[in-house]
Amino acid sequence: MGLRGRRPLVDETTYFVTTTVTAFAPAFKDDRYCDILISNIKHYQARYAFRIFDYVIMPTHFRWIVEVKPELGTVSDIIRDLKKYSAWDLMEVFERNGSHKLCSLFSNAAAGFSDQKQKFQMKRFDDEYINNIQMLRAKLEYIHNNPVKAGLVVNPEEYKYSSARNYIMGDHSILQVDTDCIE
Repeated sequence: MGLRGRRPLVDETTYFVTTTVTAFAPAFKDDRYCDILISNIKHYQARYAFRIFDYVIMPTHFRWIVEVKPELGTVSDIIRDLKKYSAWDLMEVFERNGSHKLCSLFSNAAAGFSDQKQKFQMKRFDDEYINNIQMLRAKLEYIHNNPVKAGLVVNPEEYKYSSARNYIMGDHSILQVDTDCIE
């Protein structure tokens, strides 16, 4: 994966990451599809032993703050595997459920790629190294307010697939989040 003109981050461990569905398709508007992504996150968390400080699954994209252990896997390793295998799982469910519009969109997006049958997410992901507690707090607030700003809920903790529930309500039922990171 190209570095877009920047130096490789070697010693950094905490990142704010965004990955987006191809053509901004609202693929995560259904709980079933969000649950598939959550299942894959849990699988790779066990494999790569990363810590999650924050997350939100929006209809068209996924954001999180994650702390990696580079000796077990870089942020690129984790995102590569997470995107690849959740896309496979999701495409299988889209096809089984007759989501023809989404299947067609993702198949068309793969045209011209000899190594792909479907393209669920945009090739690149955005990552930003978190270098201090103020930046971490700002990104936490940004992620928690994402569903509010999008008009999906009135209060951040009302959104099911957001760590705002972890922080505000102590609810870790969807995904375990390290809420002690800002204390």
